[in-house]
Amino acid sequence: MRRWRLVLGGDAADSTGCALSGRDVAMDGALASLYGGDGEGKKDRGRGRSAGLGASAPSVARWLGDIRTYFPTSVVQVMQRDAIDRLGLSALLLEPEMLAAVEADVHLVGTLLSLNKAMPETTKETARAVVRKVVEDLEKRLASRTRATLTGALDRSARVSRPRHRDIDWNRTIAANLKNYLPEYRTVVPERLIGYGRAAQSVKKDVILCIDQSGSMAASVVYASVFGAVLASMRSISTRLVVFDTNIVDLTDQIDDPVDVLFGTQLGGGTDINRALAYCQAQISRPADTVVVLISDLYEGGIRNEMLKRVAAMKASGVQFVTLLALSDEGTPAYDREHAAALSALDAPAFACTPDLFPEVMAAAIERRPLPIPDTPAQR
Repeated sequence: MRRWRLVLGGDAADSTGCALSGRDVAMDGALASLYGGDGEGKKDRGRGRSAGLGASAPSVARWLGDIRTYFPTSVVQVMQRDAIDRLGLSALLLEPEMLAAVEADVHLVGTLLSLNKAMPETTKETARAVVRKVVEDLEKRLASRTRATLTGALDRSARVSRPRHRDIDWNRTIAANLKNYLPEYRTVVPERLIGYGRAAQSVKKDVILCIDQSGSMAASVVYASVFGAVLASMRSISTRLVVFDTNIVDLTDQIDDPVDVLFGTQLGGGTDINRALAYCQAQISRPADTVVVLISDLYEGGIRNEMLKRVAAMKASGVQFVTLLALSDEGTPAYDREHAAALSALDAPAFACTPDLFPEVMAAAIERRPLPIPDTPAQR
């Protein structure tokens, strides 16, 4: 009953009959400041809510401190996001003291990037510090597995027929020599050895990350920037990073620092995928060794048929083309299903991808094996 009372908010009609005391009263106050409202507000979610936090920075700062005291970090991040969306507190994030009080996460970074152009100079350094903290945390979580997975894929993509003993791919060698099985000895005679190629210092693959920077893609932009920096740190991969809306910005020269990349983006605006792909296509010099990753919700503002023709031309030339509807930890994204179906018909299936799965997607593209595509039709 205590939990139901906290959920329902203490309205006269909640029927719990439960009175709160001590710490629960403070928790209830923090929740009511954000989610409390009159009957009209409850009928119309998001509208009519009482702005219990007020418009002053001090009251918001106190509230931010309260929720960090009473709730775990994951809940704090959700409540901060709701406060920004429901109560229009984006403007307060332009104040350095507010940024110092918030719990930083990917969604907050997206909000800060959307406010970048309106941000006063006094706030920008604090904002960069917040963004850098999130980026560094993501790199710690994702970098090692990405490098290990892709290094293995690069080595396996360069197989040799006379490998050293330590470089033999035993699974493929056994499969290739099953015809030489000797029943009396219960063994296979490996007449032909198949091995991994030794890792070389030269560039083996070119990767182009083409990222839609419309407002709905904020989390994807953050993750893609981190992965771009990780890929750029691998000498066997040449990585190009391109962001677009109706204009195109090549941020390859900043790719070593994801924070610089993120502050070089302009979240929001229209979308011209065809124009962005035309630019990427012009950068391809080794089609058979190139992977193009388009990260977009596919809401095209440009020329749809030209976009599809361009993808088909790249595929025909030998380019591995991957379409990610989202690169984030969130659920199924909103996307243009007609365009996604058209790309699938070109053998360039479009699907959402979590950051943890991204290294495996890239490894599959590098090795030219089937991509780990979800079976759920809604995600195709």
